[in-house]
Amino acid sequence: MTGAGLRIIIADDHTVMRAGVVALLAGEPSIEIVGEAGDGREAVALAERLAPDVALLDLRMPVVDGVAATAEIVARTGTRVLILTTYDTDAEIERAVEAGAIGYLLKDTTREQLVDAIRAASRGETVLAPRVAERLVARMRRPEPVALTAREADVLNAVADGLSNADIGRRLVIAEATVKTHLLRVFAKLDVSDRTAAVVMALERGLLTRPDRST
Repeated sequence: MTGAGLRIIIADDHTVMRAGVVALLAGEPSIEIVGEAGDGREAVALAERLAPDVALLDLRMPVVDGVAATAEIVARTGTRVLILTTYDTDAEIERAVEAGAIGYLLKDTTREQLVDAIRAASRGETVLAPRVAERLVARMRRPEPVALTAREADVLNAVADGLSNADIGRRLVIAEATVKTHLLRVFAKLDVSDRTAAVVMALERGLLTRPDRST
């Protein structure tokens, strides 16, 4: 192996899986596997001792998991961390990224994709499996959670019943001006400009539960 190759370590508590990754990369002349670990603590120790270019870590490992190991490796060394896992939930992805992982791949990745990802990670480029990238984009586009106060919900339910501001005031025993104030706050929270849109948006987001009036 020449000094021009990328030096990596691989950490996975499943021996067969780790051996499979090693076998995938064994024939790649630009990559040198300089160490293997069976848990996160071993991975951190290897990263500190060997200073590899990239650490390829499983997410769920004993002793120290992949997220904690990522945070320690990033804090203590210049090694880039690339997660290779079977888990693609929002929570898992966010934890890994927040810990400092530069990439997140799934174990169904091909050899070519893995090699390209390791090279990209070594250059400091973010690497995400397509499915992971889709989840992150979808999460970013998801509307921010909105919460109505109990009184705002009462007012909006009354609007859904077709009541005027004056009627709502009488039902809830509050001033008509107070009804208007609550509605303006609801409009702002839901980013709408009229009563009908407010009701529709609130129903779509599960903020109002309309009773079944068919019985």
